[in-house]
Amino acid sequence: MSTHIIYLKDGVKMMRPVTTRAEYMALRGSNEQQQLMAAIRSGNETLKHRLVQMNYSCLPNADGTLRGSTRMSNTVGMDIDHLKVEEMPAVRDRILAKKDELGLGMLEESARGCGYHLVFTRRPHMSQVENLQWAAQLLGVDYDAQAKDITRVFFTTGTQQLIYLDDSIFSSEEVLGTDDTAFLKKDTAVINEKEQCLSKREPCRSALPLGSSKNPCQEKNYNGMAYSDIIAKYWELFNGGKLPVVGDRNALTFELAVTLRCICGYSLEGLQAIVPNYWAAPDGTCTDADRSEYLHTLENALKEPRRGMPLRLKQVLQALKEQQGVKACGGTVSTPPPLPKRLPPLIKLLTRNVPWYYKPAVASAVFPALGAHLHGVQFRYWDNVDHEATFMNLLVGRQSVGKGSIKKPIEFIMEDIRQRDLYSRQREAEWKQKNPTGKQKKDPRPADICIQMLIDNLTDAVFNQRVVDAHNNGKRFIYTIVDEVEALKKVTSSHKADEVGLLIRKAFDNSMAGQERVGADSVSGIAPLRWNFNASTTPPNARKFFYKMVNDGTVSRLDVATIIRPTDDDDEAPVLGIYDDQFAAELKPYIDRLDAANGLIECPQARRLALDLKQENADTARLYESEAYRVLSYRANVIAWLKGMVLYVAHGYRWDKTIADFVRWSEQYNLWCKMLYFGTQLEKELSDEQEMQRHSGPQNLLELLPDEFTREQYLQMRQQAGRPGPGDSTLRTWQTRGHIALDETSGRYVKINKQ
Repeated sequence: MSTHIIYLKDGVKMMRPVTTRAEYMALRGSNEQQQLMAAIRSGNETLKHRLVQMNYSCLPNADGTLRGSTRMSNTVGMDIDHLKVEEMPAVRDRILAKKDELGLGMLEESARGCGYHLVFTRRPHMSQVENLQWAAQLLGVDYDAQAKDITRVFFTTGTQQLIYLDDSIFSSEEVLGTDDTAFLKKDTAVINEKEQCLSKREPCRSALPLGSSKNPCQEKNYNGMAYSDIIAKYWELFNGGKLPVVGDRNALTFELAVTLRCICGYSLEGLQAIVPNYWAAPDGTCTDADRSEYLHTLENALKEPRRGMPLRLKQVLQALKEQQGVKACGGTVSTPPPLPKRLPPLIKLLTRNVPWYYKPAVASAVFPALGAHLHGVQFRYWDNVDHEATFMNLLVGRQSVGKGSIKKPIEFIMEDIRQRDLYSRQREAEWKQKNPTGKQKKDPRPADICIQMLIDNLTDAVFNQRVVDAHNNGKRFIYTIVDEVEALKKVTSSHKADEVGLLIRKAFDNSMAGQERVGADSVSGIAPLRWNFNASTTPPNARKFFYKMVNDGTVSRLDVATIIRPTDDDDEAPVLGIYDDQFAAELKPYIDRLDAANGLIECPQARRLALDLKQENADTARLYESEAYRVLSYRANVIAWLKGMVLYVAHGYRWDKTIADFVRWSEQYNLWCKMLYFGTQLEKELSDEQEMQRHSGPQNLLELLPDEFTREQYLQMRQQAGRPGPGDSTLRTWQTRGHIALDETSGRYVKINKQ
C-alpha cells in the first residue's frame, strides 16, 4: 500500500514515504498536531490547513514532487464528509464490518468531526473514480467527486481520532498504466529509468514495516505503551529531548538499541522496525553507506552481553506509566481534553470574546463568581449529601501567557454584587465614624450589612465578620479574586499557606468557621464557611504553594485550569472582544435566575450523569493503574456535577446535551490539569503510604547514600559508617532484592523506588 507525507520545499509540494507505524504515530501525536486538533474541535476551523497532510493514492514523480503525478499506488484514499452527528457511529460500524472486503488500511475521523477518511486496497482493473464509486456503493455512502484525483491530500487528525490502522499501508507498490487501464506491477524488474537513478537514496526512515511477518514486534506496542512513545520519552530523559545528529548519532543510536533490544526479542528485524534511522535525510532517504552504518550500529548493540532489562528502560517505562493518569483524562501529555464544540448558551456567551486557546480556562474560571450569586440553595448529590455552589478555581499557566483573560467575564458577572457591596461599605464606614474605638456606649452594628467581595489584605477578625454577615443575610457566599495564589495568605492574620489550605478544606464542605472572643469590642461569631475564589499562578509556584497539601484533600477540592498557547502564537498579543452594555444585557437573565433560586434543587439527569462518571472514573483508574487519578476523581465528579447544577438553574431549570457534554468535559479537564501539575507527587505519596518500611536498624547504609552513586561513593560511605570489608556482597544483595540497579551506560548505581 502507500502512505506519503506532504511537505513544502521552495514553495513546491513534495512527497516522502512514511514506512513505519512508529513514524506515522509520531507525526499524528506531535504536540503541535494535538493542539491544532483541540483548537479545530473547539471551533477554530481556520487552523485546519496547518495539520499534517498525507496522500494515500499516488507515488511521487521522479523529482519527488506531488503535482501532476500519474503514478498510482495500490491504495485509494477516500473522504466521507457532511455526516450528521447521529449518523457517525452507524457509518463507522459499516466500514469496520466491511474491512476485509474493502482491504481497509486506515480509518480516521475528519478534522471537523463530521466525516471519515479511509484508505482501502485499490482494485487494479478499475480507475480511480470507479474505485471510489465501488467503495461508496459498498458502504452505502455518497460518492465524493472532489476526491477523484489521485494527488488528493488529506488533513491528518490526531491519535485520538485514529480508529483503525493496518501496517500494510506502509509497504508501497505501484500500479502501472493510466487511470483508465491500470494493472498491478508484478515484475519488480520493471522500473522507470529515473527511479534507477534514485535507487541509491531509497526511503529508509525505518527499515522494516511493523506488520512484516519477519518482525517480532508486530504487537506495535510494549505492554500497552507505543514504541514511538518509549523512544520519545527516552530522548526526553537521557538527551534533553534532542534527537541524535551528525557527530553523536552512532553513540546515541547504539545506546538506544542496547536499551530496547530486550523488548524486541533481541532481533535485528525488531530493532529495525522501531529504532528510527537517524542517518536518513529530511525527505526520508539515505545512501547505501549511511544505511549500512545504521544497520551496523544495531548489529553491534545486539552483540553486547545480555543482563536483563536495563535500568534506563525501567525508568522510561515508569515515567510513561506516570503519564497514563494524564492521558486517562481524555487529552494527551501536552494537550488537555478539547472543549466541546457546542456549549451551553451561558458558557458560549462568557467565552465568546477570548481566543480559542483561552476558552477552556475562562469556561472553568467563571463558576466561582456564578456560584456567589446563589444563596440559600442546596443541591443533593447521588449519595444524598447536600452541597452548595462552592467553587475554588486555580488557574495555572506560565508567566505572561494571558491569565488575565478571565477577569473581564468575572467582572461583569460580579457587577451587581459589587454595587450592593458599595452601599454596605458606605453604611459600615458611617457606623464606624459614629462609634469610634474609645466610645463607651456604642450603637449596635447594623445587622443587614453584607459585603461579599473581599480584598486580599484582611485580618482574621474582618474575614470572620464577613463570613458571619453573609450567613445572616441569606446564607450568601463571600468571594475573592487574586492575581497570585500567594496573595491568599493575606486573608488571614497568620499569612501562612497551611492556614489557606485549612480554609479551602472547610469551604468545600461548608464547615463551621469563625472565632469566639470575650471582649465586648472583639468580633465573635461562628457560621458555615461559604467562600469562593479565583487565584492564578505559575506551575512552579503552584507546586511550591500546595507542596504540603497534595495528599491532605486540599488540591482535590480545587477546580484547576490552565492555559496552553500554540508555540507559534506565543509572541502574538491576544485580541479580546468587546465587553459592553449589550454583553451585560445578554448576561443579565442568567444572573437573575441564579439570584432568584432558593431551597433544595434536584435534577435527575445530573444525578444519573454523576453516577455514570463515577463508574467511568473507577474503570479508567483500573485501566491506567493510577491511584492518584482514582483519589482525585471523587471530588472532581462533585465539582463537575455542581457546575451542571448551576447551569441547570441559570438556563431556567432546563437540562440538555450541551450541559451534559460540558459537565463531562469539565471533569476530564479538571483531572487532566491536576494530574499534570500534581499527579506525580500524589502518586508517590500514595505509594509511600502503602509501602512498608523496607529497612531496619538505627542507621541504614543505603539511606545514607544519594539516589545515584558510584562504587567509590559507596566504599567511602561504608568506611565513614565503620563497616568492615569491601562490601561487595552487600551491593549484590541490594541488587538481588531490587533496592538498587546498575546503569550500564553510566556505571552508576541507582536506587529503585518500588511501586
